[in-house]
Amino acid sequence: MTHPAQLDPQELAAQCKATTTRRSGPGGQHRNKVETAVVLTHEPTGISAEANERRSQQANREQALERLRLRLAVEFRTAVEPLSERWKRRTQGGRIAVNVQHEDYAALVAEALNHLAAHDFDTRQAADQLGVSATQLVNLLKKSTSPFTRLNQERTERGLHPLK
Repeated sequence: MTHPAQLDPQELAAQCKATTTRRSGPGGQHRNKVETAVVLTHEPTGISAEANERRSQQANREQALERLRLRLAVEFRTAVEPLSERWKRRTQGGRIAVNVQHEDYAALVAEALNHLAAHDFDTRQAADQLGVSATQLVNLLKKSTSPFTRLNQERTERGLHPLK
């Protein structure tokens, strides 16, 4: 099964229910009169994400979709599959080359966390399976707060020391 965070944005959006609402805060009268905040709920999993910083509903929809992809990557697990082409492309020479803002980031996090879950969150074993060093694997997850927090929560539940 393909992880939802690995779907292209149009496919993922098709699996979501979108609602719009108003939110208070900076932005003046326009923000208070127009429903520009967007909440996306991934219907198969029930996981949702919201964006309301922009005055444009379309910009908020795009931001909510990126947040949803990352939340899915962190919170939803699937069975481990052979390494994806995306993973192979992004891990040349044992290094993981991706920026947290890149559209591949959430998909890579999902793949990494799936492998970590399969190896009881032992970073060394998972990194060996992924063809990277444990340091590279941890650094991928450290690029954003929520994946790294999840890693440490899972490690603590299993009696492993949290990573710094």
